[in-house]
Amino acid sequence: MHPNWGRSSVADVSAERRPGVRYALTAGPQDVGARVVLRRTLPGGGLSDVLGYVRRWSDGVVTVLTRDGSVVEVAEADLVAAKRVPEPPARR
Repeated sequence: MHPNWGRSSVADVSAERRPGVRYALTAGPQDVGARVVLRRTLPGGGLSDVLGYVRRWSDGVVTVLTRDGSVVEVAEADLVAAKRVPEPPARR
C-alpha cells in the first residue's frame, strides 16, 4: 500500500511537480465502487488524470471504469493524488 494514503503532502521541487502544489492521497482500497479522480505520472514525464469508478484496488494496481466504458489500470506506484469525487449532475 502507498505510504501516504490518508495524508496530504506538499509536492517536492522537481521536474514533475510544481513547488507549492498540494496533492491529497485520500482515496484507497476502501473506495472500490466509488467515483474517484486519480492523478498519475506518465512514463515520458508529466501528469494525467483518470476519472471514473474504482472496480478493483489490489496487488498494487487500481482498475477504473471511465464514463466512455474503457477500463484504465494505474499502478499504485504511479499515483500522485487520489480522492473521491461526487456523482456527475443529472442530464437535462
